[in-house]
Amino acid sequence: MIGVVASAVGVAGVGAAIGAYGSMAPESQLFGRTIIAGRDAAEFALTFDDGPNDPWTGRLLDVLARHDVRATFFLIGKYVRQRPDLVREIREAGHLIGNHTVTHPWLAMESARRVREELAGCNGALEDVLGGPVRFFRPPHGSRRPEVLRAARELGLTAVMWNAMGYDWRLNTTADKIAAHLERGVLRNRRRGRGSNLLLHDGGHLDFGAERSQSVEAARMILERYKAGSTRYVTVDAWA
Repeated sequence: MIGVVASAVGVAGVGAAIGAYGSMAPESQLFGRTIIAGRDAAEFALTFDDGPNDPWTGRLLDVLARHDVRATFFLIGKYVRQRPDLVREIREAGHLIGNHTVTHPWLAMESARRVREELAGCNGALEDVLGGPVRFFRPPHGSRRPEVLRAARELGLTAVMWNAMGYDWRLNTTADKIAAHLERGVLRNRRRGRGSNLLLHDGGHLDFGAERSQSVEAARMILERYKAGSTRYVTVDAWA
């Protein structure tokens, strides 16, 4: 009897571990297909979460313009309503805009109703500003489960994850540290023959006006390190 109980506990533990991996691991496809990156190791997508955010989104747009690079911005609905002018600036600069929910919750822990409200609400805020449909979304924290991806599909959204993170949300980090994290991700992706989907933040989900100077500087460093030409910068729709 003890052996049966121990086996059951062991199976439950394995099941929990698999569920956690499927829910949180950026490259997991266990709960449904998501976009990670293409098979061309020379392709990079710079992606930015948690905007729009003044003044750092604008400064980031300046950096991208100087390097003639287009990026992908996953925007939070409550900030979209607060600064529609910044959303229009992003679009007018030629960047791709995606859905990052209204309030940035852990979607895997929310009810199906709340998930749909978060996705549909952000879609509505963005479409009011952009005048057209939104096709891509990134789950906050990468948190998802099958119901999240199903709701996204029903709203015409494709989930986008990442395979290189700058960890720029950590306290007291620096641009050098952020860039180093991204470069390690790029090296790992190149060894695997994959493109690099680089995750940075131009805002913060806790408050509008989050300080992101180090993220902007790290983006500049990456653009200098991996110059356009030898590196092909794409927006995530290239991998759809």
